[in-house]
Amino acid sequence: MAVTRATLIDIARQSGVSTATVDRVLNKRPGVRERTREIVFQTASRLGYIALPGEVSISRAPVVLDFILPNGANTFIRNLAKSLEEISADRGDIELRLHMTEGFDPYALADALLKLSGHSKAVGVIALDHPVVREALRQLRNSGTLVFTLISDISNVPREGYIGIDNRAAGRLSGYLLGRLLPKAPAKLALFAGSLSYRGHEEREMGFRHILRESYPNLSVVELREVHDDDEAAYREARTLLQQYPDLAGIYNIGAGNRGIARALEDSGRDQKIVFIGHELTDHTRRFLLDGVMDAVIDQNPHVEAREAIDQLARTVRGETVKSYMPIRVQAIFKENIPE
Repeated sequence: MAVTRATLIDIARQSGVSTATVDRVLNKRPGVRERTREIVFQTASRLGYIALPGEVSISRAPVVLDFILPNGANTFIRNLAKSLEEISADRGDIELRLHMTEGFDPYALADALLKLSGHSKAVGVIALDHPVVREALRQLRNSGTLVFTLISDISNVPREGYIGIDNRAAGRLSGYLLGRLLPKAPAKLALFAGSLSYRGHEEREMGFRHILRESYPNLSVVELREVHDDDEAAYREARTLLQQYPDLAGIYNIGAGNRGIARALEDSGRDQKIVFIGHELTDHTRRFLLDGVMDAVIDQNPHVEAREAIDQLARTVRGETVKSYMPIRVQAIFKENIPE
């Protein structure tokens, strides 16, 4: 059976950059940051496209890394978990231990963290910002375990770093897009969130509201509903809001639940009238963009996030110095620029 050689598109997708950037890096042209060059070369080597100078086949004991993610129907989280498994398997120097907990139960999360105390060198966690979670993280860190927060940061706990997007900036971007896409006349908006116990969701709301006050005072938020990333809950809440506000002009979904909101819009016949912006490019949101149900998707590449998380945790365990904040690029996706 013939083996398909990796392409520039494959390298670009897994590196989280454009094919033009990959081409510049591989052909040693200027204009690319050093960290981006390093990522592209590593990805190209891992996919068998090139061999890095000085590569040797010296084996070393794998680094054991623990990741705690919320369970549930969130497609982005499932894609992140899949990427963590694929990347760790491809690298060969990582032993991945993946732990799934009830997504919005701080006590279940705290219990999962405490069980790793004394049994893990490094933990990456998507953490609820809750007192029992913060205390569990403090105890875990005091036991000698290195801690990184992923996707959503948490306040007042010792940690090695945060790997994720600037959530406040993502909220501002969403508000900016709604402000530009809607008429200048007064208009009503609705917000949906998974849970404001996630600091990342709270920061998105803050950024969104701030830019409305700053640049689009004609737009007013009439409702915010927490749906715990559940499509059925999102559907029920959206259906109620659409009945309650026949003049609703825009929706910003801070978390998951896009399928439920889209279904409510389609059922009401207002899917082509209301501006709808949400997060994460998935098979579902891709279809909603193509059908005109969604107008924009604010995306963070889960594969890039997984790669950076594994790399940062592994390097820290091995005693290397890493940045306390590893920003992940945010991209606005529209119908006309959906990536392959």
